[in-house]
Amino acid sequence: MVCLLIMETAMLGVFAALDFVLFYILWEAMLVPMYLLIGIWGGPRKIYASIKFFLYTLAGSILLLVAIIWLYVSNDYSFFIPDIMWKNYSSTAQLMLFGAFFLAFAIKVPMFPFHTWLPAAHVEAPTAGSVILASILLKMGTYGFLRFALPIAPHAVVQVMPWVLWLSIAGIIYGGFAALAQKDMKKLIAYSSVGHMGFVTLGIFILNIQGIEGAILQMINHGVTTGALFLCIGMIYERTHSRELALATGVGKYMPVYVTFLTFFTLSSVGFPGTNSFVGEFMVLAGVFEPNKFFSNNIALGLAAIPGAVLAAAYMLRMLQKIIWGGTSNPDQSWISDLNAREIVTLAPFLLFVFWIGLAPGTFLQFMHASVAELVTKFHAAQSAATVAGQILQ
Repeated sequence: MVCLLIMETAMLGVFAALDFVLFYILWEAMLVPMYLLIGIWGGPRKIYASIKFFLYTLAGSILLLVAIIWLYVSNDYSFFIPDIMWKNYSSTAQLMLFGAFFLAFAIKVPMFPFHTWLPAAHVEAPTAGSVILASILLKMGTYGFLRFALPIAPHAVVQVMPWVLWLSIAGIIYGGFAALAQKDMKKLIAYSSVGHMGFVTLGIFILNIQGIEGAILQMINHGVTTGALFLCIGMIYERTHSRELALATGVGKYMPVYVTFLTFFTLSSVGFPGTNSFVGEFMVLAGVFEPNKFFSNNIALGLAAIPGAVLAAAYMLRMLQKIIWGGTSNPDQSWISDLNAREIVTLAPFLLFVFWIGLAPGTFLQFMHASVAELVTKFHAAQSAATVAGQILQ
């Protein structure tokens, strides 16, 4: 509980910090309690998973620190984030800064091919660690792109935009196929996170209001849905002491309340209309198909993303079918008890948000619209100013 509370403090600080030093200290401080949660209370390969998680994230953070120091020196020795944003840095400086930001934030998301720490960390982490890791920690990377990469290096963002967009597509497709092959339920949801977060980075780097709002909403949706799915898997693990899909088959007959919750969360993960993820993915894809002055191959990009949604239906519905019905040779599950009152109360708020966001997304979109519109307006203004400056120099 101490580790969870320290981690919560650090995460709140990361999202609220207006000082780059404070941001960086809390960004790094969050690693320690998560390392301990995995390394002490994790599964059989907990040491391997915790060290891999720590080293991957630390490797990206070193370059982030170098970028922060350069920005400090270049801005009259100020760490105040609003003063550092939207400055006219040179093209070379912006590319170097974006490279540092990208490595730090892409590892945290994680984007393909920097994702390999995630399945190990999720599989070995205790249920509470997996929920916090999936629901909030991964969003620190996408928040970093929105908060720092776009406002500080807009010229570089446009230059590398095609590469990042196609990496996002690669993550969506790869995450789907990898999840389809899994027999461990936790690993299946971990690989699905790679695919879902691919939609988030796709929405951010398409650089229009529709895409960015969809990406932010999808960040919330992923936290709700994947957090709930990890809780559901944790509840099965408490009963069977296994995460193997083969040992959890056919429990629908004996756990009707459990499979009802699981069905709704699975449909949400698939992006079923009426659930939260449908709205987020639809907005991201709508943003991708919208004509884009920075990227001409947006139709091909959107078509390439659609198989990711099909794969999500394949691996999630396969898991659901096996857990509820299984096959002709299911293990004896008659001794398993259904959810108790505490577990129902734990899952109920997640289900509330699945339908609240799915049926009334405007309630949440209104909070982000002004900020996103301001971000996109300033980004386009910065690009126009850079274009004019380039023409004058010529």
